[in-house]
Amino acid sequence: MMAVLGILAAIGIAGAARLIDASWVHVVARDARDLMALARDQATATGTRTSVRFDPLQQRVVVHAGTDTIARYDALDHGGVRLSSTRDSMAYAPSGLGYGASNLRLVLSKGASAETISVSRLGRVSR
Repeated sequence: MMAVLGILAAIGIAGAARLIDASWVHVVARDARDLMALARDQATATGTRTSVRFDPLQQRVVVHAGTDTIARYDALDHGGVRLSSTRDSMAYAPSGLGYGASNLRLVLSKGASAETISVSRLGRVSR
């Protein structure tokens, strides 16, 4: 009987861990989308090309407007979520459109949970 209870408890703990991982991934994905919106808004408001840089070694996202850093986000500080991207940055022109020649895919993951954010070369963000 105790063995059965131990197995059920282990299953419950594993399920709770997956749920917590999924929650952290969702939070970081939302924050990443917010940073891209901030960059786009900054570009249109100031007329300055603004970029969002993804650093997979530091697990960091940084928003630059011209030579100024306007936001920094450390993914590992938010539940240990890992990030990877197909490009190292996404830039927005003063028109609010993406500046560059290719799409970007940002993958955020922790454990078995993952979310992918896609950004078209025109700057449109989608999940």
